[in-house]
Amino acid sequence: MTETQNSTQWWDNGIQFECQGSGRCCTSHGEFGFVYVNLTDRKRLARFHKLTTSSFTKKYCEKRSGIWHIKERRDNPDCLFLSGKKCGVYLARPTQCRTWPFWPEVMEAKAWKKEVVSFCPGVGHGKIHSAKEIKKTLQEQIDSETELLQER
Repeated sequence: MTETQNSTQWWDNGIQFECQGSGRCCTSHGEFGFVYVNLTDRKRLARFHKLTTSSFTKKYCEKRSGIWHIKERRDNPDCLFLSGKKCGVYLARPTQCRTWPFWPEVMEAKAWKKEVVSFCPGVGHGKIHSAKEIKKTLQEQIDSETELLQER
């Protein structure tokens, strides 16, 4: 278990969050632009598109610093799979997308306010995610990141 999972957190009473379908998280924001995809993600997306993993990877992915990510278009910072303001691959979306906003790097109180609350309209809406659910989602994101780095 990580340090995040062992200590008392500001979010121990849960966080109210529900995606509002704004599409804001599907548009490049500089350093947060890439949607990273590990092998598990690429396999899931390939099945969704009825392609082999190799074909999907060649068509939709690039590698930077040894890590796979969804290709970006030079003329459009939106995710390739954004259709209007909706995810066109929602059922097969990458781990990085499924675990938002519960990423380890934004779960500090100051980072949450700066990087999530000010940006994402889903905060304060919908169900309250329990600390147990948040910890599980954080671990899923950590495991995905570990897989990405092991694939280098």
